[in-house]
Amino acid sequence: MVSPKADLGREVRVGPGAVIEAEAIVGDRCEIRAHAVVAAGTCIGPGNQVGYAAVIGAEPQDLSWDGAPSRVVIGEGNVIREHVTIHRGAKPESETRIGDGNYLMVGCHVGHNCLVGNRTILVNHVLLAGYVRVGDRAFLGGGSVFHQHVRIGELAMVRGGIRIGMDIPPFLMAVDENEVAGVNRVGLRRAGFSEATRRQIEAAYCILYESGRNVSQALQEMERRWLSGEVRRMIDFIRASRRGICSPNRARRGAGQAKQARDPNVSGG
Repeated sequence: MVSPKADLGREVRVGPGAVIEAEAIVGDRCEIRAHAVVAAGTCIGPGNQVGYAAVIGAEPQDLSWDGAPSRVVIGEGNVIREHVTIHRGAKPESETRIGDGNYLMVGCHVGHNCLVGNRTILVNHVLLAGYVRVGDRAFLGGGSVFHQHVRIGELAMVRGGIRIGMDIPPFLMAVDENEVAGVNRVGLRRAGFSEATRRQIEAAYCILYESGRNVSQALQEMERRWLSGEVRRMIDFIRASRRGICSPNRARRGAGQAKQARDPNVSGG
């Protein structure tokens, strides 16, 4: 059921039972599979696949929403699988935005006013509350859930089945509730980061989490050593945090403290 007031591009395929409401925009070469819903105010770029029974652009689950118009904006070349739900913005004229080349697997939920970057992977049943920010090329494991306003940095990796209520700095691995355990080495290598850059990020991690410094002291030391590049992006991300950043994993923290006791120079990264 396609409204005559919907705007469909060239070579769009619409499956049986799908609904495309008035004022929805669907770009060229998109596929809207059976029983999917593209609600009013949704703008979908070219080359996207919307899976069976997915719902894009439904009303926000926010008690303050008063019916004012808002949007979902989706970029190019995304795969949105079965039963994914993406809700529109909660404030008037605000939007939920998905970038380019993302893969949202079965049953994921993207709440109102979320911002998902480019080339991310959200595994089955990832749940993003309102205003969550997901950086480019982040990987969110299946069944992981994220509190509103949380930020996940670029190329971060999140273990499946955990709850996150604090920010995850770029390039790190979240392994337990609000805990990180090291650098996403495999992800960095696959993304083409040089060995020198990976070593800098690992040194920064040691200063931040294994040197015995508090966050402010660690940031000062990181700023002293790195004026630009990837570590600088980590610093800027942490300084912008409002919820605070995840703490070191208890097991790894214990190992780091034992190492520091044996070697007082370990804080040098």
